[in-house]
Amino acid sequence: MRKLKIKTGDTVRVVAGDHKGQEGKVQKVLIEKNKAIVEGVNTISKHEKPSAANPQGGIVKKEAPIHISNLSLLDKDGNTTRVGYREEDGKKVRFSKKSNEVI
Repeated sequence: MRKLKIKTGDTVRVVAGDHKGQEGKVQKVLIEKNKAIVEGVNTISKHEKPSAANPQGGIVKKEAPIHISNLSLLDKDGNTTRVGYREEDGKKVRFSKKSNEVI
């Protein structure tokens, strides 16, 4: 199992691809596929058949996964940063490589 530096709940910016410059909160991380679903980014229209959960059916807008390599974490100031790990008080914490602050 791989260790990814982006986690659910992080605020990220898209740094490459069609959605470059868009920002959003990570809703879900798909570790096996190295992808993440980001709120408001990479929305697609999906045709759904009527079902018990959705009796009307029709066209539904939803977010599609985007590759982790196209995302960059935002720190408290809203700047993109790389992520590092260090130990503080016996716990492993993530920190911003730009500002050196714990995320």
